Amino acid sequence: METADRVAFPAWALRLTLVGFVLAWIFGPIELRQAVPIWIPFAIALGLELSFVWSAFRAPAPRAASLDRRPQPDDRERYGYDDEQSELLLVHDKDRDLWIPYRGESGEELDELIEDARAWADEDEAAAEPAIAQRRSLGRPVRRFVTGVAIIAALGLTAWFVESRTGWNSVDGNARIAAVERFSDESSRIAGKPVDIRCDESRDFVGFVQHADGVAIVGGDRAYLTPEICHSLYRLAFEERVDGNTTGRAIAVLAHEAWHLRGERDEGRTECYAVQSGVALGQRLGLSEDRARQLMRQQLTENALRTGATVEYRVPPDCRDGGSLDLRPDDSRFP
Repeated sequence: METADRVAFPAWALRLTLVGFVLAWIFGPIELRQAVPIWIPFAIALGLELSFVWSAFRAPAPRAASLDRRPQPDDRERYGYDDEQSELLLVHDKDRDLWIPYRGESGEELDELIEDARAWADEDEAAAEPAIAQRRSLGRPVRRFVTGVAIIAALGLTAWFVESRTGWNSVDGNARIAAVERFSDESSRIAGKPVDIRCDESRDFVGFVQHADGVAIVGGDRAYLTPEICHSLYRLAFEERVDGNTTGRAIAVLAHEAWHLRGERDEGRTECYAVQSGVALGQRLGLSEDRARQLMRQQLTENALRTGATVEYRVPPDCRDGGSLDLRPDDSRFP
């Protein structure tokens, strides 16, 4: 079985998987769009497509037979002819030329030589067929690669079109300005000083792939949030739409960066203060007190599951009702 055939099934399986993921990303829950940047599966798919076509071209090719119509050295030795080119006679046989090792033969002897030359030519053509077939077979992985790239491009354009009309990019310019001003005002209340919140559309600061949804210089006056966080906050504050845990996470991130701007450096303590401040912040953005507390308690519960690179964000044991990190020790409700 040829290499191109061996990779055909994985290639189509990849494409079907990619189509399924993009459809889920477009029509599925907003959490999926916010958790997974759409370019990641496309980059993986393109890399695998390149791997498939590279593997096909690296497959060992059958040794191409010589297309020289003249008798080869072993034929000359076999039939007793020396290597002098002057002893070869060119005969046109239909659509091909035959070289005859000629020594003055005529009549039946010449006919026999021509028949022998035809036999040599037929053997050469038969031996060359695998090489020709191999060259033709290499066209198949190229066509499959072009098809795969076309599918990736079409799905990419579809995802971009949907994202430009559903995410932070879909928000009108004036509405974005109003939203950023609102986020800055709310952060200033937590930070205890005027601060500036920016939505990092170009991802120059928050990056494309990282565990944090925002960045801030401790004690500074500016923080950057991912477009996904900004969009969730916008939906809550301006459209009164709540997306469950996604909304809760956005509130906690805004409060978290505000505490960094206030001067808190430790990530665990900052997270503890953020979920507590997030209750009042959520209320100011449009949630009821019970709903705001529910979302922040959910954030606190999920915080205990942090491991690996995000373990530094896990809240300390004193982040509890009556603990040393309780911002309202006289209130039994926590956060």
